[in-house]
Amino acid sequence: MIEPRHLAKFLAPLLAITLAACGDSRSDTGNADELDNMLAATNEASAANDPALRTALRDPIMVDPALVQQANADVVRPPAQPASGALPPDDIAARGGPAERDRLRPAPAPGPCPQCAAARRALTLGALAEGQHATGDCVAKVRYSAVWANRLPPATPLYPDARVIEAAGADGNGCALRIVNFASGASLQRLLAWYYTKAGDAGLSAQHGMDGADHVLAASTPGKGALFVMFRPRAGGGTEVDLIADRGN
Repeated sequence: MIEPRHLAKFLAPLLAITLAACGDSRSDTGNADELDNMLAATNEASAANDPALRTALRDPIMVDPALVQQANADVVRPPAQPASGALPPDDIAARGGPAERDRLRPAPAPGPCPQCAAARRALTLGALAEGQHATGDCVAKVRYSAVWANRLPPATPLYPDARVIEAAGADGNGCALRIVNFASGASLQRLLAWYYTKAGDAGLSAQHGMDGADHVLAASTPGKGALFVMFRPRAGGGTEVDLIADRGN
């Protein structure tokens, strides 16, 4: 232990170093301030000679309100689904569908479509499934991921050239729910016949409904589950499809 009478011998050099450092700090601060002033003057001179640079430096930062809403910065709970900006390619119609030789059965003439209005009001895939009376409380268990598009029942697969836009689903505790939104370069009539044939081959008796430009195939068979497929023509050609496969108990 250092005795008090010797403590000053150790503190004196430390105090001298500290005072010197403080002096250097003040000197460095002065130099830094001078450098900042020089840089500011240079920037002002450059901005004065370059209108584009002056505008970029002085104008307020622009933000996209839609993207701000997606950030969910001020919410207590996480969003029900991830923000999605996925879009099918613009030239999807030009690419066309697969060169298949399926023996398709045409869907019967359309009748009324009571499900169409509820489907158009749905803002999320979960709401779409709820509006079509998916099994029990499975809608509350829906999770969003493109992985669900690869877990459709074999009887109601994705159309071969499907470009998945969004997918969701729920498994376990009596739930086997799949919801997929995708686009295809195939015509609406071909997709309608393809899914009608697939449903029939799986033992589902699908009904064809139509409301304006929207077409729906809907089927519900005890022990085989339920199917809902909505077809909408895309403005640039091709078809957009909402598909719900529900095999819950």
